Amino acid sequence: MPAVAQKTIRPALFLDRDGVLNVDHGYVSRWADFAWIPGARAVIGAFNRAGWRVLVITNQSGIGRGYYAEADMHALHQAMVDDLATEGLRIDAFYHCPHHPEALLEVYRHPDPPDRKPNPGMLLRAMADWPTDRASSFMVGDRESDLEAARRAGVEGLLFPGGDLLAFLKAEGRLP
Repeated sequence: MPAVAQKTIRPALFLDRDGVLNVDHGYVSRWADFAWIPGARAVIGAFNRAGWRVLVITNQSGIGRGYYAEADMHALHQAMVDDLATEGLRIDAFYHCPHHPEALLEVYRHPDPPDRKPNPGMLLRAMADWPTDRASSFMVGDRESDLEAARRAGVEGLLFPGGDLLAFLKAEGRLP
């Protein structure tokens, strides 16, 4: 949740994490294993400068599966924030879902978690926390479940095929 309530309605760029912001090596949970996707930092900067909110929407079933702790994920997100801050860039907030129908840890087991994409829970919470111009906003994901979550939340979804995120959004005509 954001530290400061934001009342102004603005467009938001919703980004999946693994495969969109960082190279997906499978259950990335440590800064030492993290690598930015080419163009990701430039995209964040472009949307920051244009006054858009940048919100990360990420399934994190590795927590529920017992591969890493929620604290590990938070530490990784803080490292991302710190790394971006060296260039004056920011992610406004992270939303994550540690739940999974087959989670090993009972606390994270749910038959159909409302926040787990393709369900729209994380996007809906983000839009409640950060008043959003849905018509201008969109989600970038690398899986159909990301696009389905966006559709259910009432925002456009773009399927990122990999490669350079900046070049992809430029080709889609979606840079601000």
